[in-house]
Amino acid sequence: MEKVVSLCKRRGFIFQSSEIYGGLNSCWDYGPLGVELKNNTKGLWWKSVVQEREDIVGVDSSILMHPDVWHASGHIDNFSDPLVDCKECKHRFRADDLKELNKCPDCGGELTELRQFNLMFKTFMGPVEDQSSTVYLRPETAQGIFVNFKNIQTSARMKPPFGIAQIGKAFRNEITPGNFTFRTREFEQMEIEFFVKPGSDLEWYEYWKEERYRWYLKYGIKKDNLRIREHDKNELAHYAKVCSDIEYQFPFGWAELEGIADRTDFDLRQHSKQSGKDLNFFDEVTKESYIPYVIEPSAGADRSTLAFLVDAYDEEEDRIVLRLNPKLAPIKVAVFPLTKKDNMPEKAKDIEKMLKVYYNTFYDEKASIGRRYRRQDEIGTPYGITVDSITMKDDTVTLRDRDTMEQVRVPVKGLIEEINNRLNSL
Repeated sequence: MEKVVSLCKRRGFIFQSSEIYGGLNSCWDYGPLGVELKNNTKGLWWKSVVQEREDIVGVDSSILMHPDVWHASGHIDNFSDPLVDCKECKHRFRADDLKELNKCPDCGGELTELRQFNLMFKTFMGPVEDQSSTVYLRPETAQGIFVNFKNIQTSARMKPPFGIAQIGKAFRNEITPGNFTFRTREFEQMEIEFFVKPGSDLEWYEYWKEERYRWYLKYGIKKDNLRIREHDKNELAHYAKVCSDIEYQFPFGWAELEGIADRTDFDLRQHSKQSGKDLNFFDEVTKESYIPYVIEPSAGADRSTLAFLVDAYDEEEDRIVLRLNPKLAPIKVAVFPLTKKDNMPEKAKDIEKMLKVYYNTFYDEKASIGRRYRRQDEIGTPYGITVDSITMKDDTVTLRDRDTMEQVRVPVKGLIEEINNRLNSL
């Protein structure tokens, strides 16, 4: 894990937030390469669950919501972790992470009594800071979907089974964040709420477990590093009928990338009760009226990005290489002139300009061609194009593959078609 963290800092994937002031614990900034990788992760997720399907539409809801939303959802009463403090070293722990509840794991000191700690961040809306102006930073994006269920269902003319997808920030005042970007207090979720007829929920639950598992494999996660783990009954959230986690084997152990839960009709029923609004769906064909059940695949954009990074990291005898799926790679094509003379830089820049319309590209003329290749291998760039003396004679270039290091000659006029063919074959 230390090698991946070092690479992220060195090459501009991820930085400690507010680093020049000593940093802010568990907060991270995505650099030039990191933001491209994370955006690609989110883009591929959105493409697969919204753009390539006819039964899911999107929404982008507000981070700040009416406080009654969190009363209805149970977050104000139930969204808490058991907390204990050490009386000696003052370290703080989640009680459910400890093997012994009467001894500090760090110094052996005595622990305080267990108390519940609500994970929601509070703030105030308006100029007066009192209880009536209290609002919360959302701890999940799901509730923004549920409160918009009726708006979206009627305006988009959808009927169960159908889904609503959202990518957005969420905030949890975690007691023990850590493991780089895996557990943070500010994070981004990629969530689907899939509304189904009661009685069909377990069938759809099984469907979404397999569908989401295959997505990670499709974009490069090794099968040996991925598994589906069913929750025991004592693990289930207050709203869940059943739940499974898609877990990845990080260097620090197996940990959740995505949860798939059968939330039954809990959320819509609670919001209907709290708001007094009718959230039933009426089927014009069968004349049935019911509150839909919900299957929720909820993935972490930051965790998925981290998993793709860790899984792609590889060391060979003379190079470090990120074997990212090319569709995830921050930079798709790097263009190099072999030397700085004989008009090669000008030709290389013209080629990069042509390619930049279609792909995220990078131009580099510094150091030996071997070192330039290695720099791009380290950040996961799948294709390198070199302009050399032969290019100046017949308008062909060398196209190098990151993983095999195979080099072929390709006409400049055929470059876009060649790269597209390679990308579309994945």
